[in-house]
Amino acid sequence: MNGGESTGHMPYRWDQLNKLQLGAYAEYFVKMEFTMYGFQVYTSEVDDRGIDFVCRHERGPFYEIQVKSCRGAGYVFVQKDKFDLRDELVLALVRFEEGKEPELSLIPSLAWRTPDGLLVDHDYEGLKSKPEWGINLSQRNLPLLSRYNFGERIKAMIDPP
Repeated sequence: MNGGESTGHMPYRWDQLNKLQLGAYAEYFVKMEFTMYGFQVYTSEVDDRGIDFVCRHERGPFYEIQVKSCRGAGYVFVQKDKFDLRDELVLALVRFEEGKEPELSLIPSLAWRTPDGLLVDHDYEGLKSKPEWGINLSQRNLPLLSRYNFGERIKAMIDPP
């Protein structure tokens, strides 16, 4: 090693990316994680139906993936008219915390059938906002996100019950 070189890597500086760049990074990151687990990833040219890509492991089922990202805690949502609850639909959530690697969670769409503090259902009847499925990423709810850990959820997708 030459003088002055460091052995570690640069810290993650998510604050350097604007919202569009962060979203693009999240989408590519999720695609590459699926690829690392042996999935074939098929990207659609137009994202007009709320699906960012489709993937499949060997001869298993095809999964439709919607990618969402956020910085730290907060609220993330998908409109119900673009995210109908069914077996093959999964929301991939990428959380970015300054100085840390991205944290990836896979939430099966059917999980919204039983909302809890983390997963919420908003119909907004009589209001201008469209009905949505939400993820309430408050500090109190963050521990609930661990059940959707990528490493555990991907195993279930590779070898479905």
